[in-house]
Amino acid sequence: MISAKEFISQKNKRITLLGMSGVGKTRLAKLIGEGGEWFHFSGDYRIGAAHLKDEIIANIADKMKADSWLKTLLDNSSISINSQVTFDNLEPIAAFLGKVGNPEKGGLPYDEFVRRQRLFFEAEKKTMYEVPSFIAKSQAEGFGHFINDAGGSLCELEDPKLFKLLSEKTLVVYIKTNKENERALIERAKAKPKPVYYNPVFFEDSIKAYLAENSLEYAAQINPDAFVSWVFPKLIEDRLVKYSALASKYGCTIKCNDLRNCRSANDVLNLISNALS
Repeated sequence: MISAKEFISQKNKRITLLGMSGVGKTRLAKLIGEGGEWFHFSGDYRIGAAHLKDEIIANIADKMKADSWLKTLLDNSSISINSQVTFDNLEPIAAFLGKVGNPEKGGLPYDEFVRRQRLFFEAEKKTMYEVPSFIAKSQAEGFGHFINDAGGSLCELEDPKLFKLLSEKTLVVYIKTNKENERALIERAKAKPKPVYYNPVFFEDSIKAYLAENSLEYAAQINPDAFVSWVFPKLIEDRLVKYSALASKYGCTIKCNDLRNCRSANDVLNLISNALS
């Protein structure tokens, strides 16, 4: 672990952000990059724009082919499909991931849901292993600094080799939630349940518990939104333990409240420096 003095004096700073989606990772990345000296590497964007792009497009095509008129146009190449993933619009990835449950309520069959979860896992791991090459790319393009805006599921990859690589190439900075922030994330998930990636063991245990608690026999009976709302508080609790363990071993921790008070790149750098102290 580098010292606060070493971090501040680094000519080329490199950071990996760790924490729940919605805790402020992308805000930090944008705030710190206002001067144009930072290369912003978005893990989720890379996943959707590269490693899962073909799967995302194929999923959209399958949906469109349910309409015979659109199917004809697709089959004879009269129209084409593209996925417009951007840093600020990751909906195509969410639409691909989907939610497990009753197909009549927009859910995915259990096996298909698990398949897509596995594909996302593989794509995220590939993306994080690309960080060193993108650091080199950023330097070749004239950027002084690099920030890896990783997804909230980084803690689920369970790959010590990868975490060691990220800690060697970047400073891992964990943005820690507080109870108020956690409540806000849970309320948001209840109001607008969104697809997420789950650790396979966590997912299996959660499905079994949800079926038993609701007297259901199989996954196709699950209300997709109801399951996401039910499982999300448990997901936060599970991930917080993993985040803290990773931060203790590979990086440092800042608090979301302190980050919220930052108004400039210097404020953010001083906050990280204090955490290293």
